[in-house]
Amino acid sequence: MKKYIFFRVLRALLSIVIVTTIVYALVFSLIPRRQIFTSDEQYARVAGKADARREYENAVFERQGYIDYLNQKALVNKVQKNDPNYDGTDSKANLQAAEKWAKSAKGNWKIEQLPISKKIYATREIPIWQRVGKFYANLIQIDHPWKIQDKSNPNLKHYIKFTWGKGGGPAIIGSGTEHKYLLYFDGTFPFIHQKFITINLGQSYPTFSGRSVVDVLTSGQGETVTREITLEDGKTMNTSMNIHTATYQSPKNQSERMKRIFKDDYTNVKNFYKDPSMIGNSARISIIGTILAYLFSTFLAVYLSRHAGGIIDRFGLIFITALIALPSLAIIYTDRFLGSLIGLPGSFTTLGAGNVATYIMPTLIVALISTPPLTMWTRRYMVDQQSADYIKFARAKGLSEKEISRKHIFKNAAIPVVNGIPSAIVAAVAGATMTETIFLVPGLGKMLPDAISANNSPVVVGITFILTTLAVFAVLVGDIIMQIIDPRIQFATKSKTKSKAKSKTKHAKGEK
Repeated sequence: MKKYIFFRVLRALLSIVIVTTIVYALVFSLIPRRQIFTSDEQYARVAGKADARREYENAVFERQGYIDYLNQKALVNKVQKNDPNYDGTDSKANLQAAEKWAKSAKGNWKIEQLPISKKIYATREIPIWQRVGKFYANLIQIDHPWKIQDKSNPNLKHYIKFTWGKGGGPAIIGSGTEHKYLLYFDGTFPFIHQKFITINLGQSYPTFSGRSVVDVLTSGQGETVTREITLEDGKTMNTSMNIHTATYQSPKNQSERMKRIFKDDYTNVKNFYKDPSMIGNSARISIIGTILAYLFSTFLAVYLSRHAGGIIDRFGLIFITALIALPSLAIIYTDRFLGSLIGLPGSFTTLGAGNVATYIMPTLIVALISTPPLTMWTRRYMVDQQSADYIKFARAKGLSEKEISRKHIFKNAAIPVVNGIPSAIVAAVAGATMTETIFLVPGLGKMLPDAISANNSPVVVGITFILTTLAVFAVLVGDIIMQIIDPRIQFATKSKTKSKAKSKTKHAKGEK
């Protein structure tokens, strides 16, 4: 089993890399890069200023990984190493010096000038394979005491230590690290949090500009919430700041107020928010919806299989087949209308995330969409088991059909069904696009089409990476659950060659 898990994990990682690479290459090479400015309000402010527009475009293209960009000042620092008289202004001598540098520098650097001021700058196109390489090189971030190297703060201490803050609980904190709290406990899911190893999926743009993709998808949403927190010196204060999110900030960028509160260089903090994160909203709906779908489908499948071939079973199959063929959009709008008749909100914004009623209709719809195919599969497994020899033996022993169905048929039929639960949850998250969009649920399902329409390529790639990772590991988890239910199932088998070799060795020893 250990060998099987090891190779399955390797195959899973390879699958994640292949899918993410394909999506990354398609998104960043086939979609015209200038489309990313269509949803950028700041770009509209500089659109009428030729120089400012060109500088802004180059800065964004560099941040998104399309190009390497050296503005006038940066190019001066490069060229002056060869030509001390170079100042970056418009002149024939400067252009020749810049061109000479570009030819000697690594990469295909291109010397250009701003439209109005004629300031000289340089750009270099980054090949797609290099951009993909940078994505994976920066994907896993490991925090350690020497990660922060700030020349303006030579007295910064470097350490990792265990602490038990007053009112804050046990934690491992660091100095010289990017995050102050590397491991801590609190009352929010998953209750144990770590920052030793984090994932970097790039910077969101143009929507949620200035924030990392991981932050956009995992941080709370809505209005900030004020709570009472206890500082390291024991003092309490009411604030929306979440001290566990504190990251390093250079002293030159710190405000006096934050210095007085935290008394160290970890003054950059995030806030507590009223509503769950995008991943949190999608997880709530998909997990509960999948559980309900399995409960509904199991009850229906058991009932239909006990009447297999009868009128109830035939009409049930016709009804289930019709539901499978019915478009999901029709189910969503029909159920939304029926829900409104009993006062359930038809939009997430009506009552907000703080009200349980907000989640009822989206969760039920996810369950109802998944129930028909699950019922069909479970019924088929149970009907197949009815003709097995052990069932005939159970009938010969005098067991009732109810006992046979519950104790024998359902137990064996449930093995392949349970195997699909983790994958079904992931599929519910990935497939909830229409449900979340119609109900205005701020989750992954709604965020994906929003990111596509806004040309937010980093978020598209980030969501693809997350869903792909969940999907491939969900299959592995399903296999492990299946073996736990039935230990007789063995995934790792010995090769025939080794088995034959062992048998020949034993036979030879016996002859001697």
